Formats: sequence, C-alpha cells, structure tokens
Amino acid sequence: MPVEISDCWFAYRKRPVLRGLDYVLPEQRTVLLGPNGAGKSTLLSLAASVRRPQRGSISYRGIDSSDREYRRRVAWLPQHVTAMPGLTAREQVAYVGWLKGMTRTAAWSAAAEALARVELSGKQDERVTRLSGGQVRRVGVAQALVHEAEVLLLDEPTAGMDPRQRRVFRDTLAALSPEVSVLISTHDVADLAEDSEHVTVLNRGGIVYHGDVAGFLAHAPEDVVIGRRAEMAYAVLCGDE
Repeated sequence: MPVEISDCWFAYRKRPVLRGLDYVLPEQRTVLLGPNGAGKSTLLSLAASVRRPQRGSISYRGIDSSDREYRRRVAWLPQHVTAMPGLTAREQVAYVGWLKGMTRTAAWSAAAEALARVELSGKQDERVTRLSGGQVRRVGVAQALVHEAEVLLLDEPTAGMDPRQRRVFRDTLAALSPEVSVLISTHDVADLAEDSEHVTVLNRGGIVYHGDVAGFLAHAPEDVVIGRRAEMAYAVLCGDE
C-alpha cells in the first residue's frame, strides 16, 4: 500500500485547510485536481513530510512520515523550485540526492542521469540561477527523480514549460517503472486520459471524487462534446455548475 493519510487536519493561523482527510494514494499515476486554495499543495507537502499534520497520521507501507526512511522513498517537486545560489544544475540535483541518503559519488553520477532524462545534459554545468524558468522547473523534476524514489509527489510539474518540454516530461513519466506511484497536482484537465489511471478532486479541504478516469468523466452532462468532458466534469464536482 502506498502513502496513506488518516484523519489528517491542517490549518494556517487557525484557517482550516484540511479537515479530517482520509486518503490512500493508488498504485500507478493519479492526477490531483482542485481550485486554488483547495489544499492541493498542502496535501502534497504533508505527504512529502515537509510539513507535519496537526492531527492524524501519514505513512508509507507502515513507515511514519517522520522517519528518515520515509523521505528516502518519497520524492517531492514543490510548486516553486528554489535555485541554490552558486550551484550548477548537476551540483544542485546531486545535493538533493545526498540529502536523500545517497553517497556523494552515487548522487553525482545519478544527477547526470536525471538531468539527461529531462534533456538538460547540455546545461548541467551552468548555474541554476542563470537558467530559464522552464529549465529550472526541469531541474526540479530531475531532483525528484535522482534517488529513484518509489513515490513521486509533483506539484504543478509542467508550469512554465513550453509544449515540447511538456512532452519530454510526459515521456519521462511514461518511462518510469510501473512500480512507482505518482501523484500530480495540475490545472490541466484536458489530458487526463493520456496522463493518468486515477483522478482525485479536492475541494474545500475534502475529497469530492476519487476513482478512475472513466468515473470522473461520467460526471459531465451527456450532451457535452468529448473534448470538454473533463472540464465539465471538474466544474460539476467543484460546484461550478
């Protein structure tokens, strides 16, 4: 069983974001949808062990999220990737690998491989602060891939990428082992059938849908054209209709 969230509560300055959330991340690939402020980034950061729930528990195969072993097995791409001053792309990715428990030698080698997977080999010796926004985003993806995690938590991974870069990202995900579970937060509902096996919709701190793509699309009105079914299903589930 992958990441399991039980009775999870979290608030910012007494403003509740997640209220008693129960959630089990399915195997394979899941798209996480929801309006701004629904709690998607909070959910991902909690699942990544960057934050701790104020009540409840989070675990992976029985390992509590506070355990170092948990963080070795789970990788997180935050919504905003920080460019570390003075570090090249390879140095930054290798540093993340080292933080995850890899030896320096292994992290250095794996960093080059991870950057190649996102087509940044030609930029690996450039400082991250000099890269474009889309390139920095791809450095962030490489950071999530470097230590061969069993779970990837990706917060708006294609934000700032051009269409070709998005295709590279999708090809990278498609090449992952089927044993790797992926949760992707996105606003791009149009590519659900291509990008995922499961859909989770979060709204007002709670889950309003969790199931397969076909079940999600079934919430769209019958007279909606095929190209807009995902958009309309999302609108219905989030109360926009």
